[in-house]
Amino acid sequence: MRSVWALAATAALSLLAFSTTTFAGEPKQGGILRMYHRDSPANASILEGATYSVNVPFMGVFNNLVIYDQHIAQNSPDTLRPELAESWSWSSDNKKLTFKLRQGVKWHDGKPFTSADVKCTFDLLMGKSQQKLRQNPRKAWYSEVDDVTPNGDFEISFNLKRPQPSLLAMLASGYTPIYPCHVSPADMRTHPIGTGPYKFVEFKANESIKLTRNPDYWKKGLPYLDGIEYTIIPNRSTAILAFVAGKFDMTFPTHITIPLLKDIKSQAPNAVCVVEPTNVSTNIIVNSSSAPFDNIDIRRAMSLALDRKAFVDILFEGQADVGGTMLPPPQGIWGMPKDKLQTIPGYGPDVNANREEAKKLMQRAGYGPDKHLAVKVSTRNLAEYRDPAVILIDQLKSIYIDGELDVVETANWFPKVARKDYMLGLNLTGNSVDDPDQSFYENYSCGSERNYTNYCNKEIEKLFDVQSQEIDTNKRKQLVWDIDKKLQEDVARPIIFHARAGTCWQPYVKGITIMSNSSYNGFRYEDVWLNK
Repeated sequence: MRSVWALAATAALSLLAFSTTTFAGEPKQGGILRMYHRDSPANASILEGATYSVNVPFMGVFNNLVIYDQHIAQNSPDTLRPELAESWSWSSDNKKLTFKLRQGVKWHDGKPFTSADVKCTFDLLMGKSQQKLRQNPRKAWYSEVDDVTPNGDFEISFNLKRPQPSLLAMLASGYTPIYPCHVSPADMRTHPIGTGPYKFVEFKANESIKLTRNPDYWKKGLPYLDGIEYTIIPNRSTAILAFVAGKFDMTFPTHITIPLLKDIKSQAPNAVCVVEPTNVSTNIIVNSSSAPFDNIDIRRAMSLALDRKAFVDILFEGQADVGGTMLPPPQGIWGMPKDKLQTIPGYGPDVNANREEAKKLMQRAGYGPDKHLAVKVSTRNLAEYRDPAVILIDQLKSIYIDGELDVVETANWFPKVARKDYMLGLNLTGNSVDDPDQSFYENYSCGSERNYTNYCNKEIEKLFDVQSQEIDTNKRKQLVWDIDKKLQEDVARPIIFHARAGTCWQPYVKGITIMSNSSYNGFRYEDVWLNK
């Protein structure tokens, strides 16, 4: 086998995905980290979650096989580190990935962790087990995995149908915890059992989530905190006022807008705040299999009508990024360069010219000044969704589309769009790793649960496979850029902007760092501590 063995993780890897922070003094044991949560997740099961509202509170309960180095601000293939796996290697044909597993790890209920748990987890994700996940948003990630086979209790192999270098990146996502074989998927929704630094205590819907320190954590001496408590406060202004008043130690990660960040700094000048890209795109989803949006002229008109700069200026005071499917550079590794992006219809700077072209397309579809298209614009009941949805409705008026805002609660939003029970929507798509395979297969492949628009182009899907197998990064980038351009030209899911957002914490909170290209890859807080 070709050796790509990784060294074992050193003690005290920070598993909160953020940028480097200098610690003052020695870490202290004890204390409860108090944080508000932006809304009430549907349940506690990360494998079934389609939002980081689940990752943030529950990732600390679990471990992955591998994880991104949480001290390095930008996730990349070079920053992968072992976790429940001690090491890994690829076969010479790049079609078999084998992990040697860590021994002596226990689940929170005292049962031992073995290779059987890894197999059970991925059989669940691939839909091969008798027990089923209620929702399986990331099943498409593992479409090229033929099977997962144990070799004794502490070795496991992923056997692939063809080479897929990005498999490691997806295994390192915050969405890929290892579940125990002996706990049912139903029980994991209400009382998750993991191997991580914190044990689940309780989840009261619309009230709070509580975790407590795991005294038997396999990383000796960690975590430093005695526990973490999340108070669910959907109103962002109310939550921020409570943070400023000292009722919380930290805001919900990457939840603060640029204007609100200025308010926090004016009222709590000692607060530590950072702004980073979130690897979350704000986009339009259209039910392209139903009239009137089965007409590509209408979809293209909507894309041409967008004034992306206005969204960025209004919502972010200029601090957000315009791009295609992949996160724009320099934080994004795979995003299109600006000169290529501006060759796509609708991305050029002349908004008025774009809208005149859009009006012609709408008139060809049978609409005009005397016949407007009335639609409901569905979106999730969070400020991050509602605010851009209002701007979108205003901009669509310029091309004879009259939108009515349809606000949907979080627990219902993802099931609703997965059922295609909508006409037009304003959506946020969080990419849990900065890798094309994750984005392309999950959001654009025919039949994927997260392909909310019913977009299906078999020719482009073949190109997904071509780029996926390319080992040379520079060659792969060119392939990815060409695919991304085609997706935008096809109006598969028009991207409006890529958000930047702030996170703040009180100055006595130590060990916090914020990731620049994915806010989904570490909220374990295992070496966060309070210097009170």
